[in-house]
Amino acid sequence: MSEVLLSFRGRQIRRADVEFLRELITLNPGLSRRRLSVKVCQAWNWVQPNGQPRDMVCRGLMLALHRAGHIQLPPKRSSPRNNAIAHRRVSQEESYDSAPITGSLAALGPLEIRQVRRAQGERLFGHLLCRYHYLGYSRPVGEHLKYLVYAGARPVACLGWSSAPRQLNLRDRFVGAPREAYGHNLNRIAYNTRYLILPWVAVPHLASHLLARLARRISADWQALYGHPIHLLESFVDIERFRGTCYRAANWTLLGRSSGRGTKSRSHDRTSVKELWVYPLAKNLREKMIQ
Repeated sequence: MSEVLLSFRGRQIRRADVEFLRELITLNPGLSRRRLSVKVCQAWNWVQPNGQPRDMVCRGLMLALHRAGHIQLPPKRSSPRNNAIAHRRVSQEESYDSAPITGSLAALGPLEIRQVRRAQGERLFGHLLCRYHYLGYSRPVGEHLKYLVYAGARPVACLGWSSAPRQLNLRDRFVGAPREAYGHNLNRIAYNTRYLILPWVAVPHLASHLLARLARRISADWQALYGHPIHLLESFVDIERFRGTCYRAANWTLLGRSSGRGTKSRSHDRTSVKELWVYPLAKNLREKMIQ
């Protein structure tokens, strides 16, 4: 088997792949980097679960090979704006009532949970998190869903879900398999990146009630947008700020605590210690994850 030159987003790149890319670039001297990446996705059948080409991932791969000297990409034709920066500049698109909401969950009345990813309400979702969540807001990378919860015409909560961290030893033990055995199915795990009950809302049991309702619908919503289901939900809880009460009340399972270094840390810099909570959506989780 030929030598692996690079491992990129789960794909191993070998010398034969590099030769293919070099030939493709030579035979198509007039194509832009974007058009080349589309051709590579077509040739390699490199697509997302919903059938769309992994265009951005492919461009990242080719840029990495270019910087390593394995291929020579054509000059950039444009420098698009930095979307990550643009999405931090969240503007308020609609007004909302921030008068206090108190009382029981039953008195709150019917709650509407709206999935606002690529839909009306997405800007308001970003604005509310930017203004009221202690971590702020920036657009997630990769697959993600956004939920706004309304009581009547008033927003009361925001929940954001995205792709899960790649390496968690606590999760490996819960799944019952090493990450190498289920890494190809990491996109079947949804990570609760943001959870905000708006500060003017003080309704007991609301947070756990919403977690339970989201658990019943999120897999179908993910399937509709990305073409595959979700088998496991997970979330980190900062124990210096929260106690994880709503996760416990919604029957999530506490797996343990992080080391306080973060999932990508290579240094000894400390971060806050967090608890990892999970909620399986599939009864035969291990079999679903390794198949």
